[in-house]
Amino acid sequence: MIPKRHLDCHRGCDGRCCLRLEHLSVQAGGERILDDVSFHLHCGELIALIGPNGAGKSSLFKSILGLMDYEGRITFQSVEQGTQKPRIGYVPQNPGFDPGDPVSVLDLFLTATTSRPAFLPVSRRAREKVAACLKRVNGEELIDRRVGTLSGGEVQRVLLAMALEPVPNLLILDEPMSGVDMEGEQQLLNLLDQIREEYDLSVLISTHDFQTLNRVDKVILLQKRILAAGDAQVVLHSKEFARLFGSGKEGGQ
Repeated sequence: MIPKRHLDCHRGCDGRCCLRLEHLSVQAGGERILDDVSFHLHCGELIALIGPNGAGKSSLFKSILGLMDYEGRITFQSVEQGTQKPRIGYVPQNPGFDPGDPVSVLDLFLTATTSRPAFLPVSRRAREKVAACLKRVNGEELIDRRVGTLSGGEVQRVLLAMALEPVPNLLILDEPMSGVDMEGEQQLLNLLDQIREEYDLSVLISTHDFQTLNRVDKVILLQKRILAAGDAQVVLHSKEFARLFGSGKEGGQ
């Protein structure tokens, strides 16, 4: 974990971001998906959301991204700029590219982050810009690789580089450990530490891999509402966690 440059919550954050959710509730199809969810994501902090499938993690992300209607309040505060709408970088679950997909990382990056048609030649300036973005995640050597040949960890690095262009106030990653081996997981967590320390941005991830939770600042156990929150060991040893997952704490179970 890295030191956070966070001051009195009521005065705001001495940095780039401070996200606050207050009494967030979501209904869809007549069913209450989230119920009275409140938490504060500090500057430079990494929070992990855990919970069984259907717990509401994706709905919470969609609410923050402005893709789902909700009740309650979602506010972003910056000492420098006051209350505003945050710039959010989003890393979706690994899309699982087809091994035969001929699209290169360069083409994928430009198609996703610019209005350039995929069939046009790539200028030297555009290539240099993509290379600089990939360098943020130690992935500049991937620029000409076909996306279908990338490992799970390499795909996550490319998606992370895309989410960091432009550099956001808040970074959201949906199941970033899915399809990533143990070495790739550690590399990704090291990258997240490096990025949030350099830019003082906040990171919110969802994961089923409980083995990595010792690397985060705070864990939130979600099952439509917050059942437990705090240090990883406190949450993993809570009666609420045991009720949902049993006494075993194997990652991904």
